[in-house]
Amino acid sequence: MNAILTIINRDLRISFLHRADSLLVAGFFVITVMLFPFGIGPEPGLLERVGAGIIWVTALLATLLSLNHLFSEDERDGTLELLLTSPVEIYSIVIAKTLSHWLTSGLPLIILSPLLVAALQMPSNTILPMIIGLLLGTPTLSMIGIVGSTLTLNARLRGILMPLIILPLYIPILIFGVGCVDVESMNFSSDRLYMVLLGFLIISFTLCPWAASTALKMSFE
Repeated sequence: MNAILTIINRDLRISFLHRADSLLVAGFFVITVMLFPFGIGPEPGLLERVGAGIIWVTALLATLLSLNHLFSEDERDGTLELLLTSPVEIYSIVIAKTLSHWLTSGLPLIILSPLLVAALQMPSNTILPMIIGLLLGTPTLSMIGIVGSTLTLNARLRGILMPLIILPLYIPILIFGVGCVDVESMNFSSDRLYMVLLGFLIISFTLCPWAASTALKMSFE
């Protein structure tokens, strides 16, 4: 646990020093969502129907954008090799990196989402399901993203291969995340959809760190 907290603290300090990268992800999220009313029209009924999908797809792409430098910078300056040869378990390193990624990319998106719900003129009763859905879904996106990042760590066409690996696995999270908002907008309970997202989170927390750890071992053997 101490090793995990140390790695998280280090990554958060680096993120603060290079906060332009974090601001880039948040800025991409906000600006992309705000472009849709100009592209499809400002009609409230239309924005209400597609607003949840817009926010979720943009959050998915913003998460993918933030994965590009997750391990590459540490590999370039030798930090990753030092971590892998240290007494710290690789599994703990992966968990720490995942939590750091979510804190610097997923959490800001959750904080910004209520403002975007209002900007898209969606009903006020969709704010809470949007927040809960993102709170359950974005950690899963980070978990899956870690696997894709480690699998393509030494790949020549990493920027192309990683989206091809990750995006199909993101589709179920996208479907149920949007469904939480749509069901709530029709005045039905979305508790079952929350449970599905929670199930995805538990499964990803069980399998993804193990897969990412294995990929890291293979990359440095």
